[in-house]
Amino acid sequence: QVQLVESGGGLVQSGGSLRLSCAASGSIFSIDAMGWYRQAPGKERELVARIISGSNTNYADSVKGRFTISRDNAKNTVYLQMNSLKVEDTAVYYCNADLHNGYYHARYWGQGTQVTVSS
Repeated sequence: QVQLVESGGGLVQSGGSLRLSCAASGSIFSIDAMGWYRQAPGKERELVARIISGSNTNYADSVKGRFTISRDNAKNTVYLQMNSLKVEDTAVYYCNADLHNGYYHARYWGQGTQVTVSS
C-alpha cells in the first residue's frame, strides 16, 4: 500500500502565498517523479508542475515564474511554493507520484487539498 497525503491548502488573498506539501509513505522502492495537478470546478484536471530531479522540472505556462516545485528525496516529499496567487489559481490541488512499489511501477494520487484565492 502507498499513501500520498497533502497539506497546506487554504484561503488566501490575491497576491498572497501558500506552500503545499505531499508526503508519500508505504511500500516504496523508488520514486521516479512527483507532481502537482489541479482541477477547478467545471474544468479538467491539469498539470501544474512536475519534478523528476532537482534540475529536471516542468511547469504549466500559467504558473511559470510564480510557482516552484521541489522535492526532498529523503522524506519522499514534494512541495509546491505558490507565490503571487491569482483568483484563477483557485482549485483542488492533487499530488501524484510515479513510483516502483517493489513489484511494479504505478502512479498514485493524493486525496486533494483545496486552494481558494479571493480577490
